Amino acid sequence: MKNKSTHFHFQRFNNDELQELLSIREGETKIGQSLSDLTSAKYVIIGIEESIGPRANKGRAGAENGFKAFLNTFLNMQSNETLTGENIHVLGRVAVQNVPEGDLSEMVEELDEFLINVLKSHLRNNQIPIVIGGGHNNAYPLLKYSFERFKAPLQVVNFDAHADYRLLEGRHSGNPFSYAFKNGFLKKYHVFGLHQRYNSQQILDDLRRDGHFFTFNESYLLGERNYRDDFKILQETLALSEGFTGIELDLDTIERMPSSAFSPVGISIDLARVYISQMAKLEKIAYLHLTEGAPTNELENRIVGKTLAYFVSDFIIAHG
Repeated sequence: MKNKSTHFHFQRFNNDELQELLSIREGETKIGQSLSDLTSAKYVIIGIEESIGPRANKGRAGAENGFKAFLNTFLNMQSNETLTGENIHVLGRVAVQNVPEGDLSEMVEELDEFLINVLKSHLRNNQIPIVIGGGHNNAYPLLKYSFERFKAPLQVVNFDAHADYRLLEGRHSGNPFSYAFKNGFLKKYHVFGLHQRYNSQQILDDLRRDGHFFTFNESYLLGERNYRDDFKILQETLALSEGFTGIELDLDTIERMPSSAFSPVGISIDLARVYISQMAKLEKIAYLHLTEGAPTNELENRIVGKTLAYFVSDFIIAHG
């Protein structure tokens, strides 16, 4: 499907395109062989193939590659008694078709509206979008779409080395939550695992000023806090609150993960899986957003693809 945008297009997958990615074996059923149609699916997967947001935030390219790496792996996972594809639909991908010279923040704003239109055009009221790939800039259109959908601002939980709460200086991957809060789409922001050396004093001050919750990764390293305890406490607290919650995870927070802001310092993949599984126990979930995976070669494709595929399967198992 082509959209009127000059810089982005949306390709809706058909069954034949997805089947071409499968490696079929006799006696086995892969998730890609048992997917649901859009009408009856509870979870709708959408890919975003762009690095415009990270680049506008003075970061590096590569986030356009995360979704493709995920899709090849996820479709070829085993469909068995623990998870089938019967309530999952892979809708399509948003991709860049033309990158102009000049201010990329204007292009990010265009992407904001483009993604909102894709979601409005295809999702039904009872469905949960799982958005994979691209920069963390796409949290803003997800929040705006969810605000309009549920008629109320959202709670958001994020696991991230960076708060993405920078100044309102033009849209990019570093300020989706500050823009969302300013425009009334975000009720309260809860972010785990910030890195002390990569969040400015202005960001920390603004998070406190606006009444949000955050922790430092260093607090867990020193034994002052426990991640699993904090995940459980927050999930149980949010379960008692009204309204819907958006669940975010930036692959930048995982040590040595090929991402838009690669770092040798961070959490393990297993701990990120615990986070997703715990938060997925919430009943009222607006969306799952997995962002900033940026593989650039075959090995990195395998790492990012399998990691994202595990995250999505963990989420669906725990929530469904």
